[in-house]
Amino acid sequence: MNQHRQEQEDYEDDEDLDDEDQQEEEMDDEDEAQQDPRAAREQQGAAASANVAANVPQLEGYDRAELIGQGAYGMVFRGRRRESQEVCAIKHIAFGENNMEGGVPCAVIREISLLRELDHPNVVRLIDVIQAQPGGLYLVFEFVDYDLKKYMDAQQVSEDPMQRRGLGPAVVKKFLRQILEGVRFCHTYRVLHRDLKPHNLLISADGQRLKLADFGLARLSALPAGQYTHEVVTLWYRAPELLLGATRYSASVDVWSIGCIMAEMATGYALFPGRSDIDQIFKIFQRRGTPSTHSGLWPGVEQLPHFNAEFPQWSARSIADFVSLETFGNDQNAIDLLERFLQYDPDTRIGCRRALEHPYFSTA
Repeated sequence: MNQHRQEQEDYEDDEDLDDEDQQEEEMDDEDEAQQDPRAAREQQGAAASANVAANVPQLEGYDRAELIGQGAYGMVFRGRRRESQEVCAIKHIAFGENNMEGGVPCAVIREISLLRELDHPNVVRLIDVIQAQPGGLYLVFEFVDYDLKKYMDAQQVSEDPMQRRGLGPAVVKKFLRQILEGVRFCHTYRVLHRDLKPHNLLISADGQRLKLADFGLARLSALPAGQYTHEVVTLWYRAPELLLGATRYSASVDVWSIGCIMAEMATGYALFPGRSDIDQIFKIFQRRGTPSTHSGLWPGVEQLPHFNAEFPQWSARSIADFVSLETFGNDQNAIDLLERFLQYDPDTRIGCRRALEHPYFSTA
């Protein structure tokens, strides 16, 4: 129990600032700003974002409404296409003199080129790409109401991070099936997403449809495999081969992320909430065991650039020690599939097609 409580406290510390601030909602905004410097900074940041948003030019043919998100490359607004009255998400990307890359960011070019080719019910639809004047770009996407992180937060009955709960067995299975369908489609066309996480999975208002989004880190996998950067995938969902510096990897990196997301949907908590690269590695080792050729957990792992023979030695444990059978409605097939997602050796990690054929999906 003490170990579980400590893990919950670690998760509480690592939650987004928005989640931490939920515990302070009873405070008056003015008092909060005076007593919490972080809150004051966030208020200033929100005001600055509003000012910047006010300076973003309107897009011809579209009515732009409120700011709904902001990322590394631009702001996202809710909008409506005047001709069809279709609600959409409008992403404005500024570039030019203020952009260090000197033009359209490479991640944006990748996202546009890949999304134009990926037409699938479980992949967000890119409606239009429009050149902005004097400099910049508008990407118009179909509007989807939630991301998985916000959807899970909305299901909580307590604001106490120690009392988080999962989505329920039927919902986990429904969303997992759609994640796998979308990722399988991408992998069929040799596209690695490389940044699967709850924030990048969109959920419809009725909670029925899930779509993959944010392909800024995606890329085509070369045949034969070339060298890729290992600095991809948000830390908590990053495959161990990436953490250990692999520059040649496969679609299995996406599968590891899917396993982490499956566990988080079931429990409400991130499975491996590391604070740094080395802490992330150790959190995985503590739960999955320290890999080595000798142990049989991962033949050849010693050849990876960041592997250290002096790593602490932890014994392998069942994933059921950390993701209880009850969270999956006592379905042993769910635990078996999760184990297959989280295999150390990328060559033995289950693929999306085989995962969809797993007995876990044979029942509703």
